[in-house]
Amino acid sequence: MPSRLTAFQGCVWVALLAVTIVVPGRSAHAQSLEPRSYVNTPVGINFLLLGYGYTQGQVGFDASTPITDARVHVHAGFLAYSRSLDLWGLSGKVLGVLPVADASGSAKLNGQEVERDVLGLGDPLLRLSVNFFGAPALSMDEYATYHQDVIVGASLQVTAPLGQYDSTKLLNVGTNRWSIKPELGVSKAWGPVTLEVIPAITFFTNNDDFLRGKTLEQDPIYSVQGHLIYEVSHALWPPSTRRTTRAGARPSTARRASGWRTYAWA
Repeated sequence: MPSRLTAFQGCVWVALLAVTIVVPGRSAHAQSLEPRSYVNTPVGINFLLLGYGYTQGQVGFDASTPITDARVHVHAGFLAYSRSLDLWGLSGKVLGVLPVADASGSAKLNGQEVERDVLGLGDPLLRLSVNFFGAPALSMDEYATYHQDVIVGASLQVTAPLGQYDSTKLLNVGTNRWSIKPELGVSKAWGPVTLEVIPAITFFTNNDDFLRGKTLEQDPIYSVQGHLIYEVSHALWPPSTRRTTRAGARPSTARRASGWRTYAWA
């Protein structure tokens, strides 16, 4: 019989994707992997989630910008709430995340060394997901007899520019722009083995107050995740994962990142 922990796993990994790490003047969405994002979960279950992540690395800017040798260290955490839903007979989830970060960094701006250490709230995140094939809305009793075959779902994730932001500073916790991320998820189970494929695209509005009134633009980010999961038990399912990301940037705002190391616990 499926346990309550099996239902919990899906919500935990949905929450993990909400961790956002900041880098100078823009958001760097953590290269998070979310196995079992699209699973069926009994209706009416509530979750309160806490998470922590650490990131450090160098950030490259386009040669036309006056910023060089940028490096950051970020301690970030989040508080999240998730609830499983019945959406007109389909299973779904709603997720709200409030991130906070302590970021420190240094860079050369027009040849002069600048440093900053900032602590504040990040941009809050709201995500709504629905499984529109293969995962009907079920009570806990009904879920006990459910067996997955093919699940097809989708989600919409939005971040709002409500976090800490100072347009006179290069390093901020908030981004001063909206992001919208539609995502599609397909999951197929063969006994204890599950294969997931999750393509997504993230759109960004302009930051019209970047470094004292400049405009920061970013093209959409395309990503595809693949997960191969073997369920040893209802409480243990080590996944093999792969993610491919393609970020398009206009010449004035091109970004290159190297030397990134990320550690996260939740």
